[in-house]
Amino acid sequence: MPREVNEPKYVISIAARLLHCEIHTLRYYERLGVVKPYRSEGNIRYYSEADIERLRHIKVLMDDMGINMAGVEVIMRLGERLADLQHKIDGLESELKKYKSADSDTKKIKSGGR
Repeated sequence: MPREVNEPKYVISIAARLLHCEIHTLRYYERLGVVKPYRSEGNIRYYSEADIERLRHIKVLMDDMGINMAGVEVIMRLGERLADLQHKIDGLESELKKYKSADSDTKKIKSGGR
C-alpha cells in the first residue's frame, strides 16, 4: 500500500465521526484486535486511511449484513490470509516467467540463434 494510505492522521474522535460511530466502539474494536491504530508517545490513537477503510468494511459486515463480531474476525483473518497467498502467487508467477525466459534464451543459443 502507498505510504499515504498507512500514514496515521485521524485522532479517534475524527475517525468516529468519519465512520458515524461512537468512540467506545473504536476502542472496543481495538481491544478485539480487528484494528490497530498507531499510538503516539502520549498514547493518543491515530487512524490511517487504511484503518478507516478496514473499519468501514467491518461496519458493512455488521450493520448491513448482520454478521456478528466473531464472524467479522474470521472474515477479516481469511481476507488477510488470501491477500498473503495472492502476494506469494504473484511472486512465484514472476519467478516462473524469469525461468521460462532464461530457458527460452538458452534454447535459442543452443540452436544457433534461430
